[in-house]
Amino acid sequence: MEDLLTEAINPNTENIDEKNIEEILRIINEEDKKVAYAVEKEIPKIARVVDEIVKRIERGGRVFYVGAGTSGRLGVLDASEIPPTYGMNPEVFQGIIAGGDWALRFSVEGIEDNYEQGRKDLEEKYIKAEDVVIGIAASGRTPYVISALEYAKSKGSFTVSIVCNEDTPMEKIADITIKLLVGPEVISGSTRMKAGTAQKMVLNMISTTTMIKLGKVYNNLMVDVQILNKKLKERAKRILRITCNLSDEEAEEFLKRAKGNTKLAIVMAKTGLDYETSKKYLDKNKGKVKETLREISKE
Repeated sequence: MEDLLTEAINPNTENIDEKNIEEILRIINEEDKKVAYAVEKEIPKIARVVDEIVKRIERGGRVFYVGAGTSGRLGVLDASEIPPTYGMNPEVFQGIIAGGDWALRFSVEGIEDNYEQGRKDLEEKYIKAEDVVIGIAASGRTPYVISALEYAKSKGSFTVSIVCNEDTPMEKIADITIKLLVGPEVISGSTRMKAGTAQKMVLNMISTTTMIKLGKVYNNLMVDVQILNKKLKERAKRILRITCNLSDEEAEEFLKRAKGNTKLAIVMAKTGLDYETSKKYLDKNKGKVKETLREISKE
């Protein structure tokens, strides 16, 4: 353990227990500033991962985040927010945490050492070659995650590891390893801090960029948002007002005619086409609004 960067003693936080509250907060903040720079160095690798994910999802593949403890919780968090935000089928992005749902709320630390369980949990998902399995572990040596990556590899899946140390066992398995070298934690070994923040940033980047390239975003608006409550309906109406220069009443009418589909409402409002024709063009262009509008404008 003493060889791991994430377990090292941080010289910048020695005697932190003797500082006053504001001094402690400033020390933590200074350390947190290093996270974005560590992530920035790995953008070329993150780009390769996103490119592979987009291609595989378009061919029917899925993405699995696998982790234990904080890493597992972050994976489940990111995956669970994609369906309501982007209207994506919940089967496409899935988070798997060692210990199952119980581990989301309570510590089940021993489970991360269960090598066999990582493979078993992925077996239940019927992993195939078109899938992507992303193992997340600050140490890069969690047996549960290693087992999952090895099993995914045996099935021909594209494998990724997200770690916060150099030369880890997970790096030796994965097709691509994203190394977030954020350095020693404020509190030695507390990887829910800088390491966890870096992992969350990368997962956000992966899933958000994937959704953009899959046509779930128009300009910088989440046009595939599911209208599940009043707030989300108001958001959809606002998107229509902004993109199509409509009044609130007109936005509500187009949303109704589009059967609650914001992207279809945009196409209908901008082109004057009916629901069925707009849907035909949008489906042909894989749900990408700008490509749909370009095709219609040429005809």
